[in-house]
Amino acid sequence: MKISIARADAAGHQTPLLAVPVLDGDAQDAAFTSLDGALGGQLAALVQRGDARGAFGTTTLVFPASGAERVLLIGVGKGAELTTERLRRAAGSAAKQAATSRVGAVSFALPASAVPVADAARAVAEGLVLGAYDFRELKSADPAKPAPVALESATILVGEGTDEAAAAEGARVGEIIARAENLARDLGNLPGNVATPTYLAETAERIGRERGMKVTVLGPKELEAEGMNALLAVAQGSAQEPRLMILEHRGGAEGEKPLVLVGKGLTFDAGGISIKPAQGMEDMKFDMCGGAGTLAAMQAIAELDLPLNVVGIVPSSENLLGSKAMKPGDILRAHGGKTIEIVNTDAEGRLILVDAISYAKRYEPAAMLDAATLTGACVIALGHAATGVMGNDDALVREVIAAGESTGERCWQLPMFDDYREQIKSDYADLKNSGGRPAGTITAGWFLREFVGDWPWVHLDVAGTAYGDGKISYLSKGSTGVPTRIFVQWVMDRAAARGQTAGA
Repeated sequence: MKISIARADAAGHQTPLLAVPVLDGDAQDAAFTSLDGALGGQLAALVQRGDARGAFGTTTLVFPASGAERVLLIGVGKGAELTTERLRRAAGSAAKQAATSRVGAVSFALPASAVPVADAARAVAEGLVLGAYDFRELKSADPAKPAPVALESATILVGEGTDEAAAAEGARVGEIIARAENLARDLGNLPGNVATPTYLAETAERIGRERGMKVTVLGPKELEAEGMNALLAVAQGSAQEPRLMILEHRGGAEGEKPLVLVGKGLTFDAGGISIKPAQGMEDMKFDMCGGAGTLAAMQAIAELDLPLNVVGIVPSSENLLGSKAMKPGDILRAHGGKTIEIVNTDAEGRLILVDAISYAKRYEPAAMLDAATLTGACVIALGHAATGVMGNDDALVREVIAAGESTGERCWQLPMFDDYREQIKSDYADLKNSGGRPAGTITAGWFLREFVGDWPWVHLDVAGTAYGDGKISYLSKGSTGVPTRIFVQWVMDRAAARGQTAGA
């Protein structure tokens, strides 16, 4: 999608679809007022009658006699409550309406608000690109129905006195990040027989070639030589070979300690010998969304040329049943030397993660985030509205939460009291891989923490947020792309804290 900025009056703007935000109970924005004047008060009359409303999330489609072919009035709530997330969702509604109306171009009138124009334009660009996403790669075309029309271009209209250059830069950043998140959504939505560990590794290599990153891929022999026995143990019940992918963006100074992102890439999880129930098991193709988000974030970080060193690591395997599959009661020695008693083969994501986390020690990280669809317990605790976070550094936890607030991908901190560590003690090994049902998300976090070392670290459990029913306007059923934007925002915030910007 091509996104541009135009300083134009909504009243005379020609476009197949013009999206105009409507405020709730406040004096309307200049774009609404100008367009209403040109239409002889038609829009204000709709609002007065209640046919169009400013309540957040409401939409009304109007066919004016002149100017734009269609006008979509989008309620954004009270002006004082306008946020980047509300703009993002409004733009998502515009993209969805474009698909319904079968038009390939849309314009969005950016309202004046307290939101900085660069942030506002970025949010609108993200909403448009994310909202236009349509995963149909594996569907056959229906000859009885017209082919869908892709949204190919979007124009963000800004008013007089607006910093057009700032808006353009914001839109550029938003388009890059949203396009990366759509890559994560593609990877998540692909079935397990397509998006195998080998497929993810090939995707990592392609991203590296296109974005100038060093990419290293370890297969079974290299993993064995590295002593990554936890990852190998999870994979040994499957015919699909495991992979460990390492992508290196060198945007910072030579020798500067990198930020490290780790994502679980479990491409299908049947639970192993501790097999899952059949109902809903097809959704276990989404168990690699942490890894998909890491690959996508690295693409955006490199394309934005963020001025920091960043390393992305994705361990990937399947977790199936077979004559060679690991069994409850098995004890294995993970990378770094600690032994693990397997009490539940369905607690496998933490196993492949700890080998990757231990592998990251060689980079001496300045800080590290990991993300995984790790525990169903996190869905029970937080539902689908927030990602669970925990870590060994409260300042870093606050950074991650702030990044989530900026991107509309909210996070909630869970405690890591020492008491929870007791639940993963083993009678036969250094640790056992599950602490049982009580505080299952936290004990899983504690298991990861045992392999972290001394650097600042935060774990994101995205089990409830990595895929969903698509009720948010810029999302669709299936993969959401979480944690792509959180990861990228965190790196951007780190760069901004040092007075650096993208491309510096």
